[in-house]
Amino acid sequence: MLTLRHRRALAALASGVTLTAGGAALVAAWQAGMWGTLLGTVGIVVWTLALGCWIATRRAPAPAPSRPTRQHWPIAALLDQVPVPLLRIEGADVHAINRAARALFVADDRIPAPPGALADPAAAHLRHAGRRWRIDAVTLGDGTRLAALIDIAAEEHAAQERAQDEMIDILGHELLNGLSPIVSLADSAVLAAAQGDAMLGDILATLARRVEGLESFTRAYRELARLPDPVVAPVALEELADDLARLFAVRFGGQVALSVEAQGVATIDRDQMVQALWALLQNGAEAALAAPAPPRVALSIAVTDRLTITVQDTGAGIAAADRARVFRPFHTTKPTGSGIGLTLARRIARGHAGDLVLLDGGETILRMTVPTI
Repeated sequence: MLTLRHRRALAALASGVTLTAGGAALVAAWQAGMWGTLLGTVGIVVWTLALGCWIATRRAPAPAPSRPTRQHWPIAALLDQVPVPLLRIEGADVHAINRAARALFVADDRIPAPPGALADPAAAHLRHAGRRWRIDAVTLGDGTRLAALIDIAAEEHAAQERAQDEMIDILGHELLNGLSPIVSLADSAVLAAAQGDAMLGDILATLARRVEGLESFTRAYRELARLPDPVVAPVALEELADDLARLFAVRFGGQVALSVEAQGVATIDRDQMVQALWALLQNGAEAALAAPAPPRVALSIAVTDRLTITVQDTGAGIAAADRARVFRPFHTTKPTGSGIGLTLARRIARGHAGDLVLLDGGETILRMTVPTI
């Protein structure tokens, strides 16, 4: 099938041939006095010129609007069902991709007067419709950005729900573990008392110890759950480290060597930070004592653009199976451990808008980072 351009080329060629032949015929008819032939030839030439002009000036037909191929329909339908608002951003123009975006911005396609944060590639957050959103965007090769808006409040609420569910699970598990032997011992005590058994005293002593253990667990849970907001003030870190070193010497003096490096001033809650660092030092000392290497713990505190605290010990390290659970409340591998030391330390770090992490590697290295104010 010939295109319009090909038809124009053929028409131009035919017009040229016709005009050349027509010109020769006009001259011959004029010289021979053949007036009828002359008039017919003029008509053919005029008709040829008009046809060529019409073909030359004819516009190409508008292309038919493209329709999405069948393989694209499921993708569009799937994106439309995604509950997260999805946007296509082209410079200052913002388009809604799915139903959630259209409902949020009350627009069918192009969003009129979109928030300025959407046009700013550096913007990470947006406030719209009374809610705060996180902008998760990816840039394509032509500069177009595809963005998903994440409801921060909903995300935080879901995280809190998961944390509460986990805490309830742990609490229920620990309480049942603590209550089961108490019930059994109480039954044994009743039976021993009825029979005049001399073992009654031993049974009651064991029962008392189990009750004390359960009470200790409950106190630890309450301490973890009621951590107050930090009250910050400038603290000289060298002085803080000296206090911790003295506490360490009283508790582990002669058993575990402690090296300390500290300098600078940081704005923190001193009491909470001492509690967090003491938990890290005690954890490191106990791990070092259980290992064959000479027990040693190193504490490093430094301030640059943030406060960085590192605690390292010469223990045997943390098993791969336990590394993901070291900060889980009440998780411990020690016979007499409460399992809240590292959890409490991390909560204190996060209360200061920082974090506490276990670094990868064979040795146990815990690092706390806190933004400086």
